[in-house]
Formats: sequence, structure tokens, C-alpha cells
Amino acid sequence: MRQIAAEVGVQAGALYLYTADKQTLLFELMRDHLHDLLQDWTPPGGGPLRELEDFARHHIRYHLDRPELVFIAYMELRNLSPENFAVIEGLRRDYENRLEAILRDGVAEGVFEMPDPKLATMGLISMLTGVTTWFRDGGRLSRGDVETIYWDMVRKSVTAG
Repeated sequence: MRQIAAEVGVQAGALYLYTADKQTLLFELMRDHLHDLLQDWTPPGGGPLRELEDFARHHIRYHLDRPELVFIAYMELRNLSPENFAVIEGLRRDYENRLEAILRDGVAEGVFEMPDPKLATMGLISMLTGVTTWFRDGGRLSRGDVETIYWDMVRKSVTAG
């Protein structure tokens, strides 16, 4: 709490005017991040391939704009109370289910080929989220370059031939 207070320029005790405790602060950061992520993306239509591309590109853009929240949302789960953990896991599952539905639709339409769409969902989300660990603005690749290259890898991982 002292580090947060120092970042925003207040005394640590002043933070408790805005949040009840560390658990509440952590939970609200994670919950708000996931609510925003869920609300920020709407499937564009146009079939599974188009929706998968839009999902992948959106996921990268959204997460690159919020690397600190991504770190908290993935690395601090262990510090949530069981009740708060259940809420956050439910929101994560809602997001994962969106991608899994795209993959299942693509398999059903013969556009995608994979033995286990749930496993593919986990793998793709991990790959897309991992960009936040190494990408830096001003580096060798632009955000657009990364989106395009990652989209190509995603597409090739789910299409036949």
C-alpha cells in the first residue's frame, strides 16, 4: 500500500479512504480489468476466421495498453480470498468461452482443425497475453507488426494444411 500511495502522491493511510483493505483493492483491480476486457470486445461477425482475427488483434492491443494490470490479473490470483478468486475465475472463464466458441464454430464449419478447442483456447490466450512480457514501444517491431505476425501464427495454428 505504501508503494501505491507513493506512486499517486498520498500517504498510505489516505488510500483507506478509497478502499477497505488490500484484498478489496486487489479484487477491484482484477474485476474491473476483466469487466473492461469483456465489454471492450464484441464479435464482429463475418465468420469464425474473421472473428478469430479480431479477437487476437484486440487481445494484443488491449493488453499492451495495460501491462501492469495484466501482470496483476495473472500473477496475483493466489492472493485473493476464495470468494474473490471464484468471481475472478468466473470472469476469466467468460472471456475464454468467447474464444472457445469461435474455435468450436470454426471446427463445425470446417474452417479450423484441432483435436481440443478448450486446450487450443488456453494455448492461444497464453501466447497472446505473453506479448506483454517482452514487447516495448520503440523496439524492433511496432504494435501493428506484432499484431500481424501473431495473427499469422494464430491462423496457422488452427487451420488445416
